[in-house]
Amino acid sequence: MSHFEKRLIGAIEYCDLPELSIRDLTIRVDTGAATSSLHVDNIDEFERNGNLWVSFDIHPDIHQVDNIVRREAPVVARKKVKSSTATLERRYVIDTDIVMAGERWTIQLTLTDRSEMTYLMLFGREAMNGRFIVDPQQAFLLSAPEQTEN
Repeated sequence: MSHFEKRLIGAIEYCDLPELSIRDLTIRVDTGAATSSLHVDNIDEFERNGNLWVSFDIHPDIHQVDNIVRREAPVVARKKVKSSTATLERRYVIDTDIVMAGERWTIQLTLTDRSEMTYLMLFGREAMNGRFIVDPQQAFLLSAPEQTEN
């Protein structure tokens, strides 16, 4: 993809995480982070068919914190990540599809409990490589959340 085919995105955008049944999630675009991370609560690990899985709670709507959904996913790795407070954390990594600007692709997400964060998801460099150029002064350049038709 050439430089001119990349879409311009702002510091804050919307995305869907269809495999986690999450729509219109407000995300913070973070070129300082290599990996994307999703802020979740109550992570439990379990085994399914000989593989390590995790289940976790997420609040998909930052405006309705009482709305909690339980999701699960296979663990693809565990990564040591230096958090924003410079502490080294061991985090679970999952693969999940993301939908932005009408495109769908697979990204890696680290799962972490950082409930003090304003945005539930940080969208890092690896997930946006080759697809986007970031204008940090802008927000919601791609579009408002899509309205679901009944």
